[in-house]
Parts: sequence; structure tokens; C-alpha cells
Amino acid sequence: MAKDKLIAYDLGTGGIKASLFCSDGTSLAEVFEQYETFFPHDLRVEQRPEDWWQGVCHATKKLLLESGADPSELACAALSGHSLVAVPLDRQRRLLQDQVPIWCDMRAEDQLSSFFKDLDYTDWYTTTGNGDPAQTYTILKLMWMKEHERELYDQTDVILGSKDYINFRLTGSVCTDPSYASGFGVFNLKAWDYEDRFFEASGIPRSIFPSIAASDSIIGYVTAQASEQTGLPAGLPVACGAVDNTCMSIGARGLEEGSVYASLGSSSWIAVTSREPIVDPVTRPFVFAHAKPGYYTSAVSIFSAGNSFRWIRDRIMADHVADTSVYDVMNQMAQSVPPGSRGVLFNPSLAGGSAQEPSANLYGAFMGLRLGTTREDLVRASMEGVAMALRMTLDILKKQTALSGDMLLTGGCSKSAVWRRIFCDVFNMPVLKTNVDQDAASLGAAALAANATGLWNSYDRIGQIHREESRLVPDPANNAVYEALLPIYAEWTRTLSRLGDELQALKVR
Repeated sequence: MAKDKLIAYDLGTGGIKASLFCSDGTSLAEVFEQYETFFPHDLRVEQRPEDWWQGVCHATKKLLLESGADPSELACAALSGHSLVAVPLDRQRRLLQDQVPIWCDMRAEDQLSSFFKDLDYTDWYTTTGNGDPAQTYTILKLMWMKEHERELYDQTDVILGSKDYINFRLTGSVCTDPSYASGFGVFNLKAWDYEDRFFEASGIPRSIFPSIAASDSIIGYVTAQASEQTGLPAGLPVACGAVDNTCMSIGARGLEEGSVYASLGSSSWIAVTSREPIVDPVTRPFVFAHAKPGYYTSAVSIFSAGNSFRWIRDRIMADHVADTSVYDVMNQMAQSVPPGSRGVLFNPSLAGGSAQEPSANLYGAFMGLRLGTTREDLVRASMEGVAMALRMTLDILKKQTALSGDMLLTGGCSKSAVWRRIFCDVFNMPVLKTNVDQDAASLGAAALAANATGLWNSYDRIGQIHREESRLVPDPANNAVYEALLPIYAEWTRTLSRLGDELQALKVR
């Protein structure tokens, strides 16, 4: 039987998606398994690696069963994984922690002063491209572990990222790839390797970090034990895979200079592919090494987009929550309100401000509420607020590099025709939605698997897989409304940030 199918895993914050692809990149089937996120203390955000593994096992078996695919048809597997994770293993390769900090965990605040005591922040940032809050990066998390969980630290022989841990469970191999390593806080983007002086500044040895293999290289084969647990055939090749930002960039056609896409999920970012990393110490875009050697994916973000819209659904639309068509109702509401939401503005920063925003203490708010304000106004304002927050970050990228072509929209928010029109008019650039939609990261992982096994010899096929479903060009009248509102929105955001800092100092949260 021909080995002409690929299995791709998208290990995200909310769960694991297992997808089956033909060797030509056609999506055949997918299965999603949710897992829990834990918030044990302030600033701490954790998940269980065992939950990831069980999710992979359950999703794989279900995928193979529901698709009717014969496991012997599989040619390769590859993963996309959420970033900045630290999974500790001992010398016997046993997992040392039930729960591990994930990308948005910020417990390592107190370690910043030690790390940057003799290390210049700007030098570190421009070398690594690590533009998110520094305490979220893996090296700072290890410094926290060394100080607060010394026994655990002393037992740790190696740390792995999220997808690297699943690769280990599948194959027994311990390694990472350049894209994931570039989020560890110790990677030199230009050298494409670890930077020794950052280990010296942290007091963490280089040996605790895994070796680096190409994203589209075979790093091992499914073991007999993993085969029994997952249903994958023993001996199936496994590619190294990549961090989610890079996999999504591949799957979203981000393969050439200036290619740009927006990921519109729970959090949202806009990313551009370029031959040079886009770094700026003031606005701090975050950068990952691309799977395509010599390229980088540089991005700007907001921490709340779809999750803020869900908050609107649960709080403003509480009487509709049991209705499975609640989002259709919200779209209809938004459609009935003119651009500008009758003077109501919404800041979506319910999870705080990103590095591209004025302060981490920026939190969500409405402005312009009047006695005549309707629920419809609030719903549309929430959609426009997400778009305007992203537009502010998009302007950062535009100042740094030339963007080419349309803005490709991916993720759950791109399903709304109303929201696509808002994004188009707020961004003031053509926006495109294709059939790939929420499968960009999975397609990127499948492409890595295809190249690893020789089924492909480049990533050129990605463009052929995308089929246009919607392309919008800006409406001049609508854009004029938003261009007039954007300076007000920007000033209001700065004020909210300043007041958020003052409120944080009062420690009343």
C-alpha cells in the first residue's frame, strides 16, 4: 500500500488537533481534543504534559477510525507546538513535573534584575528577537526554577518544548528545532545557534538545552510502546516539527519576503516573513527562526481577541449562551450598526497589554457609553476594538518592512463575514480568506513532514493548496470613519495604560 498520507498535530493552548493530509497537501480529516489550563497562583499559567500526550493518543486513534485511513498508508508525522515551554526531564528521561509553565506564564519577574544585571536588554533583544515580556521566555523560567524549586532543578538533565516532548514520547529522541529554540531566550537569530553569553548571564548551563535539528529532518521513528498507545505504526518517521508561529507562517503562504498574515484566534498576531529579523527595542516585535533557512517570521500581537469576543458573548449575550447560533446573532447585531458603533469604543485587552502596547497593565474598557447605547452597539464595538488594536500593531510592522500582497486571515475570527469587512476597512488593505482557514499550523506541520520524507522537495506547493473563498478591498467611506477614530483610540489606549499602571501600584486587583 502506498505511503501517501501525512499526519500533523497542532499542539495549541486550548487543545491538540490531529489532522490527516494527502501527500499533495489536501486535508482529509481532523479531530480535536481539549485539555485543561491551570492558574495555581498569580502570574502562573500551567498545563500537564501528560494531558498533551493523552490528547495525542486519543485524537490519533479517533482520527484513524473516523477517516478510515489504514495506518500503513502514513508516510510521516510532524508537530506544531505552542512556544516558550519548559518541560524538565531527568537523566533517565523521566518527566519531573506534572504541570509545567506555558508561554504566558510570567512568574519569573524577580529574575529579570539578575539576568539583566550585566547584560544589556537591548543587546539581548536584538540578538534573540524575543519581544514578548522577557519573563515569559524559557531561560527566565529556568532561573525561577533554580531559585524556588532547587531540588527539581538539580534533577533536571534537559528541558524540552511542547512539541519536542511529544516527539520524545513518540520516538525517544531528545532535540528541538531552530524555530522553537529561538523562543528559549538564548538563541542568536543570525548565528542560527545558541549564544553562550546568555547562559553565562543566567547561570543556567547550555547543556540543559536540547540539541538543534532542522525542522524538516527526521529525528526518529515511532516506538513499539508509542505505537500501542497512539495507533500509529511502529517505525513511522517523525519530523522535528516547528513552533506554532513558524508552522502557521508556512501554512499561511508566508514563504517569501513581505508575505503577511493575521492569526485571529483567542489571542491574535500579525506576522511577516523576511530575510532579516524585524527587531526594534521600542516596539519589540517578536521573531522566530523560519523553517525555511535564511528566513524569519516577525510578529506583533494582542493578547485578547477571540477570548474577548467570548467574554462579550458570555456577559453581554448571556441570554443567548445556550443558543448554538449565538455568534450568528452577534454578527447580525454588528451588521445592523454603522461603522464607528455610534461613538462607542472597546479596548479588548482583557488579558493585559502585549509588548507592542504601552503597558502590560493595559486592561479592557468601553468608552462612549450613553443612555441610548444598545447591545448591538457594544457587540460591533467589540469587533472593531479587536481590529483597531491589531491595526496599531500592524502600523509597527509597516514602519519596519514592506508588506506584499493581500493580508491573509486565518483562525476562528476569520469565519465572520462582518468581521472580515471590519478588518479590511480598519487595516485599509485587501484581506483574503482561503480554504485553509484554521488549518494553517496543521498544514505547515504536514509540509515539514512531506519535505522530511522526500514527498516534497520545497514548500512551493503551499500556494497551490490555498483556494480563495473571499477577497475584500477597503471601502473608502468606512475606512475614513476608522482613520478618524484611530488617533482617539490610540490616545485612549495610552491613558488606559497609564491608569492601569497606577491601579496596579495600589494592588487592588
